Amino acid sequence: MDNKQDILALLRQVAGGTATPEQALARLKQEPFQDLGYAKVDYHRSIRQGAAEVVYGAGKTPEQITGILRAMGERGCKNILVTRIEPNTADYISAQLSIEYHKIARIGVAYPGERPRRGSIVVATGGTSDIPVAEEAALTAEALGNQVTRLYDVGVAGLHRLLSNLEPIMSARCIVAVAGMEGALASVIGGLADCPVIAVPTSVGYGASFGGLSALLAMLNSCASGCSVVNIDNGFGAGYLASRINQMEGIV
Repeated sequence: MDNKQDILALLRQVAGGTATPEQALARLKQEPFQDLGYAKVDYHRSIRQGAAEVVYGAGKTPEQITGILRAMGERGCKNILVTRIEPNTADYISAQLSIEYHKIARIGVAYPGERPRRGSIVVATGGTSDIPVAEEAALTAEALGNQVTRLYDVGVAGLHRLLSNLEPIMSARCIVAVAGMEGALASVIGGLADCPVIAVPTSVGYGASFGGLSALLAMLNSCASGCSVVNIDNGFGAGYLASRINQMEGIV
């Protein structure tokens, strides 16, 4: 059983008398994970969280990543996210199985399939240099079935650029604000929007930005209500959280 729909269908079979409770129990007891020796692949992740396990690529060999993806594909998993992989690793994987690779974000989607476009998530950046982190967030949200609008290079150094995009900001269900330097973008957007804002500090900036620490502290101290903050350069975490918020029951 690899997703909630499978379990619901099984329970309906029991209710309809086409399957016995014992048969249902036997199916539910199927191995929830597979031990590959170097990884334990969690097949029940989609049941608990609504999406397949995400593979963090950094630190894994191309062979390990491919083995994990192949095992998941054999169980019917689709749109499997693989984060932080370099082009040479993506080339190796693509020779073994189907994967969409996005070089700027260093993210791949294995066994790509149909993806719904629910709700409205806005991903905004302070500058062009923040785009790699923003694309990681945007592509993560899209792979999880969300509609994403990108507003890039709309930082506070030219506030009119942001203010010319009020319509998508006002209509969004969640906004991801990605910025380095002093990280002021999140506070400005937080003061304009009526939805949750996820602030992503980036390591973009000159010496005193301390690799993103300055933006992180500024975002944590934001005076705009409704802002949350993820770790430095963590576009994936922001995109995943934005998807959770966007797809909450009652607002989709």
